[in-house]
This record gives sequence, structure tokens and C-alpha cells, in this order.
Amino acid sequence: MIDLRRLVALAAVALLVLSPGMAAASPAKSKATAAAPAAPPPPPFEPLPPPKIYLFRGAMGPIFSTGMDRLGEKLTQAGFSADVYEFTLCRFIGSRVIASYKEKAAPIVLIGHSMGGLCSIVISEMAAKESIPISLVIAIDPAHATGDVPLNVERFINIFLSDSVLGGGDVVAVPGFRGHYASYDLKENARVSHINIEKSDDIHRQIVEMVTQLPRIPPQTQAGAVPLRYLVPPDTLVELWDSGVRVPVRRGDTMESIAAANRVPLWTLAQSNSLAENAQLTPGQTIIVPRHLTPPEPAAAMVTPPPAPAKRK
Repeated sequence: MIDLRRLVALAAVALLVLSPGMAAASPAKSKATAAAPAAPPPPPFEPLPPPKIYLFRGAMGPIFSTGMDRLGEKLTQAGFSADVYEFTLCRFIGSRVIASYKEKAAPIVLIGHSMGGLCSIVISEMAAKESIPISLVIAIDPAHATGDVPLNVERFINIFLSDSVLGGGDVVAVPGFRGHYASYDLKENARVSHINIEKSDDIHRQIVEMVTQLPRIPPQTQAGAVPLRYLVPPDTLVELWDSGVRVPVRRGDTMESIAAANRVPLWTLAQSNSLAENAQLTPGQTIIVPRHLTPPEPAAAMVTPPPAPAKRK
């Protein structure tokens, strides 16, 4: 008769002998691969110091360029350092601009009417030789002799009358310019002349808003900036866009729908793209749309998910 107790004991011994081999034969369990840590978010953009603003009158400035004084007052009321000068002091003030920047760097804004517009470009050229950037230049019906916009200017806006004898400077940028450029010819507006173009309250308002936002706009790659050149229709308030951006056309898009989606007048798309306002568009082509440079939206607070509950053993 088989002794069951002896049989159980022999089976237990056999298991003990075979278990090391079985363990060796079984594949080792790989350790769980640790998840790569998420890249830290980029540091928040630190606002720049308040800009220093230099305004320049044209010839016989106290008589014909009083709009520069009014604009200077509005900028001062908005809390900025804004000084108004005669264009005849151009190079002297230019040296002070450079010295001030070297002492304490801050964005530089140059605004000039008539010969004052020419002066703004002269000072920009002086700063370029010192490798000093100019954040914003606004020329208001500058003189015909005004030079080209140098490479150190980050944003340039020209508001002019191409048929003006006293102004009429159709200022262009030097080859290789990669900043933001926009040109607005107001010759179709019969109510605008060389001696009142710099007095426009609407233009003043837009300039104050532009300067107010300037310190909060981070430096950005400007490779995609498309220059804008507009002949503003009669009786149209000019909107001072900074430059254009290329927008891809999707199926079903029309000139009108793209204008509405980007909140720009239809005529701006027609002129920017040399197209009729009712032109047929093809998916895949690009349309140049005017745009403003604006501060980035505040980043949403990042919420760290709670740790997963520990598994019960």
C-alpha cells in the first residue's frame, strides 16, 4: 500500500529541486521605464522698461507742427517720458539718445513730422552705427529727402501724402530689412494736408496705445513679417497696423470671409494681395492680412494633477 505521507514529502522535495531552474528559465521582469520629466515651461516674459520717446517738429515747427506738442502732452499724461524738439537739433539730440541708452537701456521711440520725420531716420542711422536698436519709428508726412529705414529699426510706420510738396516722403526700408513695416498714403483724403496730418486725434490715440503696449510685447522672430503699403480710400480713418502676416486659404474661404474673420476692411486684403475684392480663392494659397503686434495673452495657470493612489499590496 502506498504511503501517502511519503508520497507528499517526495513531491515537495522535487519542487524544491526544480524551482531554481524554473526561475532561471523564466524571463526576468523588466523594470518599468520611468517617464521622462516634462520640459519646464519657458520663463515668463519680463516687461521692458518704459520707452523713451523723442518727438521732432518740422520746419517752422512752432507754427506748422503743433500736433507734435499735443501728441507729446498726451504721451506725458499717459505716464511716459516724451520730449519735443526742433529738427534742427537732430544730431545733437541723436547723440543724447545714444548716450542715454548706453547709460540705461530702454526702448527708443522716434516720432517726427515733415523734416522731423527725416530726423527720426537720421537718428536711427546714428544708433545703427552703435548697434543700438530702435523699437519704433513713426514718420508723419516726412520730407522727400528722408533716407531708407535702417536694419536696427524694429517697427516702422509711415503716414504720408504722396502728392505733398512739403512732405510726401515715400520712405522704404533698406534691402534685407526684417522688421515690421507699414506705409499709409492718405492723398485720397481731401481733408488731410501737410499742416494738419500730425494733428489727428485718432492717429494720436493709436500712437499712445501702441507706445503703452510696447514694453509688454516680447522680442519675436520677424521672418514672417510682410511689409504693408496702402493707398487709404477717401474718407477712411487710417488704422495703424504694424505689418502683414500670411494666412492659408481653406476650402470655402472668400476674400470677404477672411476679412471678417480677421476684423479688417476688405480693401486692405485687396491691396495687400493685388486682388479684386471678389477674387476667387484657391485652397492652399496664402493671403496677406494686416495685423497689430499685441502683448501675449496671460498663460493659464498650470494645475499639477494629484498623484495616483497607491495600489494595495
